Parts: sequence; structure tokens; C-alpha cells
Amino acid sequence: MSTPRLLQHYREKAVPALKEKMGYTNPNAVPKLEKIVVTSCMGKASDRKLAVEDAANEIAKITGQKPSITFSRKAVANFKLRENEPLGARVTLRGARMWEFLDRFIHIASPNIRDFRGIPYKSFDGRGNYAVGIPDQSIFPEVEIDQIKRTIGFDLIFVTSAPTDKEGFELLKSLGMPFRENKRETEAETAAAAQA
Repeated sequence: MSTPRLLQHYREKAVPALKEKMGYTNPNAVPKLEKIVVTSCMGKASDRKLAVEDAANEIAKITGQKPSITFSRKAVANFKLRENEPLGARVTLRGARMWEFLDRFIHIASPNIRDFRGIPYKSFDGRGNYAVGIPDQSIFPEVEIDQIKRTIGFDLIFVTSAPTDKEGFELLKSLGMPFRENKRETEAETAAAAQA
């Protein structure tokens, strides 16, 4: 089986670049991508059970992996929600499937987002992991637009081994994640370059 293109890029280009930029001396200290979690919650849908089935089918198409169904832990009367009722679907991607999904997301799906100017860089959790919300499934090429029954939003969670947000950001950026430009940082870099 051939090595995924993005994994090859990580090994050959991203790792040396990160070592140089972040000053890692130990190769094992270089952060890596551990898994991608794709999750969708259909709690607000009136026909919740059917909505969860639709979400599971769309996630399976997009990721190539059968999702597991998530259930409510307790009853909430305001949401007409019973305990142990299906709420959403999720998939955890690792290995080659994770790298191939990330490659498709970066190069094919994210540029299809309407009025795309990059994804926000502020959605890190303080421990080097990054989450981004996708408003609908039509950006993915695996989904046939004329067969969409309902709009389904997703959360993509990129779990890294990076101990800090800065290191997580640099890792994802080195893989080609299309982050929105941070004006303050760009201005600071321009000022520093002018002084040098």
C-alpha cells in the first residue's frame, strides 16, 4: 500500500521545517497529528432519529468509515429529549485514512466553502488540538448535491501531540492547513523585517 501524499510531505518537509523553526533537537519532540474526529449532532431536528441516520450516512460517505451513533445521557424536557435517545454520529480517523481525509479537506473541500478566506486560527483548546465547524456537507466531493436530503453540519477535531497551541498551529500550518491570515502577526513580522 502506498504512503499517503500528505504523510510523505509531513516526513520529508514538515518535520525538518518544524525542527528548524521551533528548535527541536529530539526528533520525537516534533509534534504529530494523532487523529481526526468527525462529529455531527442532530439534537435540534424535529425528526431526530431519521436525522441521525442521514448524518451517519453522510459521514460514512465523506470519511469512508462507518460512524458510531452517539446517545443522550439524560432526559431534557425543554428539548423533548429522552435518556438514551440517538443524538448524532461520530467517526475517529487514524493512520492512512486520517492523512487521506486531511489531504482532501485541505486541497478540495475547504476551498469550496462559500466566501472562503481561510479557516479561523483561534479555535485551539489550549493543548495543541484544533476544532473547526463545517456548516454543510456539500463542500465534500463525495457528496452528490442532488441527493442531499438535509443540510448537515460537522465539527472536525484535529488531535495533535503538540503540548501548546503555538506548536499545534505550526504543525497544522506546515501540513498546508489554510488558516486565515492573522493581521497583527503579519504586521509584527513586517515591522521586524523592516528593522533588520
